[in-house]
Amino acid sequence: MNCQPNLKALVYNCTNNNQICLLCDTPAEQAYPLCVACEQELPWLADHCLRCALPLPMANLTCAQCCRRSPAFEHVVALWHYGFPVDTLISRFKHNRQWPMGRLMAELLGHDLQHRYAEGLMQPDLLLPVPLAKRRLRERGFNQAGMLTRWLSAQLGIGCDERLLLRTRETPAQQHLNAKARRRNLRQAFCVAGHTSLQGRHVAVIDDVLTTGATAQAIAEVLAKAGARRVDVYCLARTPKPGQM
Repeated sequence: MNCQPNLKALVYNCTNNNQICLLCDTPAEQAYPLCVACEQELPWLADHCLRCALPLPMANLTCAQCCRRSPAFEHVVALWHYGFPVDTLISRFKHNRQWPMGRLMAELLGHDLQHRYAEGLMQPDLLLPVPLAKRRLRERGFNQAGMLTRWLSAQLGIGCDERLLLRTRETPAQQHLNAKARRRNLRQAFCVAGHTSLQGRHVAVIDDVLTTGATAQAIAEVLAKAGARRVDVYCLARTPKPGQM
């Protein structure tokens, strides 16, 4: 059964020329439904870890965790730190089915990635969404990471596969777990479909928010075992450490 929504119809307002800002309801006067004033007020991610994008007080540093244990993924790209109003936009997209919010954020992430590719960031061969557990997919009716992946795939001209990466078992929700518990919770939670080989391929994993990096780490390890030569992570927002912001 296909639970995914008809994206073309649902995001019509995001492709209409006479666009209204989705945050303040004034004319956007831009190619996407966000006015300049609201765009400037978003919590753009500034100084951050060169590896996992954790917000840091200074630029060009690697966080202590990545120094102690090099992650299985190579690089994280995140547009914002997880603060107001981005946290509200993501929640409305994910829990209230407000698709234009997700479409807008995906478009802004796509613009950022195009700029980074032009500046030398290696472009991946394939985009893969973080999969949802079957029960949660039935409850929600869609996978927000899958929607982001399809939008980015079309914008960037990079292929995507929503069936290659699978969640093999149900896991408790991660929101209220600490980093150690999250890692334990995700042991053997993912696999690559069938005997798929990713030998020599550069893969980017797509998600909405990166919190501790436990999910990204678990998936990157699985993809590396399947032969991927490099795994990057693209997400909308990165959470700071508790009390950091």
